[in-house]
Amino acid sequence: MSIFNKSRLLLVFIILAIFLSGCMNKPKPEEEVYDVLENVVKKEKDFEKQQEPLVKLEKREKELYDKIINLGMKDFEEIKKLSDEASSIVDKRKNHMEKEQKSIQASKKEFESLSPIIEDIESQKLKDKAKKLHEIMMDRYKIHDTLYEDYSKALKLDKELYAMFKKEDLTLEQLENQINEINEMYEKILSSNKHFNEKTKEYNEAKLDFYKEAGLEINTKE
Repeated sequence: MSIFNKSRLLLVFIILAIFLSGCMNKPKPEEEVYDVLENVVKKEKDFEKQQEPLVKLEKREKELYDKIINLGMKDFEEIKKLSDEASSIVDKRKNHMEKEQKSIQASKKEFESLSPIIEDIESQKLKDKAKKLHEIMMDRYKIHDTLYEDYSKALKLDKELYAMFKKEDLTLEQLENQINEINEMYEKILSSNKHFNEKTKEYNEAKLDFYKEAGLEINTKE
């Protein structure tokens, strides 16, 4: 064999060895699923951070609303002052809700990379669990989209209400109509929020079930 042929054969062996090494080091599809799901958790960290301040703001706004309702027209200047404060709280709530939605959208973008990985899973049982997991999470995102849309509408109605409180010619009928519309919207929000929390619990349970079936180490620190 000539030196040229030996060199060419050696080169083929080197390329083959690199290729086989790459294949051997490539993570299994279920491990790639794990990485995506753990990244999804990280993407939703900012979503979680908005919950506590939102609750505090809603509680403070409710206190201001109750004060306004209990005041008479002789305290109109105080009503205007409280209405301005309540209106500013609505703006802060909107800011937190926008951050929440942005976090959820980042989570969704990360999660959507899962579909082609699932198709590469060899075990049919594991693939079925992954598909179910995917279905649950996509439903969860849809629910949050509805929740965000309704919450945004409610914030707009709240702003209108506090602007109405500052009008001396406000009629009882106008006030009742606005409050009824707000109450109806918040009933929808409460229902969607409950559904969202239930779907989140369902997703977390399905995720752990997938991890156990795949024999993956469960990350309990997130």
